[in-house]
Amino acid sequence: MEIRIYYEDTDCGGVVYYANYLKYFERARTEYLEMRGYSVTALMKQGTVFVVVHAEADYCSPGRYGETLVVETGVCDMTRAALTFSHVVREKVSGRVVVKGSARLAATDGNGKVTRLDRAMVAALQSAPQSSEIPLHKTKRDDGA
Repeated sequence: MEIRIYYEDTDCGGVVYYANYLKYFERARTEYLEMRGYSVTALMKQGTVFVVVHAEADYCSPGRYGETLVVETGVCDMTRAALTFSHVVREKVSGRVVVKGSARLAATDGNGKVTRLDRAMVAALQSAPQSSEIPLHKTKRDDGA
């Protein structure tokens, strides 16, 4: 998924404000599911609401005003009640890694009670092609730090 960086996305120095990457991750997860036939709106109407229970981001280099970023998304772990999405954000022209991150989402019934994912959905997502570079929870940054 591509994201063009507008002025509103940045801090006073023209660098993407760090919290905006979590929004980009959210958009990418929604696109990922929808490209595989799962509408978040339809899932909610059917009683499955995803809640983020853990998120992390490793900032590797700054995204800047005017750039276009590409968000690569995959499912790197799945149980019957939760999904962990991996995200790698790159600058489109250079391919430079800007951010790596992940988010673990639990399936709930809308009232906060954890529920199981539909078996067909689990099977479909398990068979989907995965991201080529999946960040783990304790990743090393590209610069060795």
